[in-house]
Amino acid sequence: MAEIKPGAAVPTINTIAQTIAEIAADINNAATDAVPAGIIDGWSASLSASIFDNANLTAAKAASIFDHTNLTVAKAVSILQNANLSSTKRSSICALKTRFFGIWISGGNLITARGSLAGAGTQSAGLSFGGFDVVDYSAATEHYNGAAWSTGGDLATARSDLAGAGTQSAGLSFGGADAIGYSAATEHYNGTAWSAGGDLITARDSLAGAGTQSAGLSFGGADAIGYTAVTEHYNGTSWGAGGALATARGYLAGAGTQSAGLSFGGYDAIGYTAATEHYNGTSWSAGGALATARSDIAGAGTQTAGLSFGGFDVAVLAATEHYNGAAWSAGGDLITARYSLAGAGTQSAGLSFGGIDSDYTAVTEEYV
Repeated sequence: MAEIKPGAAVPTINTIAQTIAEIAADINNAATDAVPAGIIDGWSASLSASIFDNANLTAAKAASIFDHTNLTVAKAVSILQNANLSSTKRSSICALKTRFFGIWISGGNLITARGSLAGAGTQSAGLSFGGFDVVDYSAATEHYNGAAWSTGGDLATARSDLAGAGTQSAGLSFGGADAIGYSAATEHYNGTAWSAGGDLITARDSLAGAGTQSAGLSFGGADAIGYTAVTEHYNGTSWGAGGALATARGYLAGAGTQSAGLSFGGYDAIGYTAATEHYNGTSWSAGGALATARSDIAGAGTQTAGLSFGGFDVAVLAATEHYNGAAWSAGGDLITARYSLAGAGTQSAGLSFGGIDSDYTAVTEEYV
């Protein structure tokens, strides 16, 4: 293909006597990203998506073009959402790009629609487990590869309103409720099967979690007495007492690590709360309040780069907020408003899945 000069008429598929594969190869071999990014910005999303999907254009080169500002945010998002770009190639591009658009795009649906489930892992290696489906408490576990969910090993104890931490191959589940009542059960996941861990000191549901399989953090929730401020540390074998939350609450979300945890939202003795707290491994301190007080919320990220999304106040919410360690700011709304959903990933590569809109849903969305 002859070199396309900046400012030249935008070519179309009808004026370029080449196949998609040849165009993709030429873009892949371009010395810079500026001209291809600018040209692609003028093409239709469907044509651009077909080119990006072609094997002659590597995911690395495609990601670098997405990172260039000559490709507008609007066009980049429309390409990522176009059906001509396979979910597998999109996942590869999203894993490599560094530019953050702050937009949710549709991912592959869960196999089992459910709410009040838990999650762990990353956008390209997510883990969902437990919850409540249209029939009963669920033990279902699923793996996400950035494009689709597949079946994993069932929890030993089916339960809803549980919490999770860790990764797809080293997951941690704890707490929740089953047909008997509040659960203290803790289980470890090795990427294939769950095995028993040490029970929580305080059995409870609607709690939140953070950290890893060998350094987990559980906080808040509800037990037989009411909403609790209990915090516990996990060492891979047993739970020990940590510093209590300043605000006792359930149906909250968490992020971060055992020594740098983040709690936000939920429902306390008064009502929906916007409270945010930081954990330093010993005690909690007040952080910046959420813009929208809500319960049944999901979260991801770290103490200084947190992500909150979904939830419920007097209505089902699509609101997304970013945290910088001091204050929350508005992000891009979920495509599907829902509550009792789960999350994983980071602030710039989040994953939301499941929950309830008007019914239990299998919806999955990726934050890009």
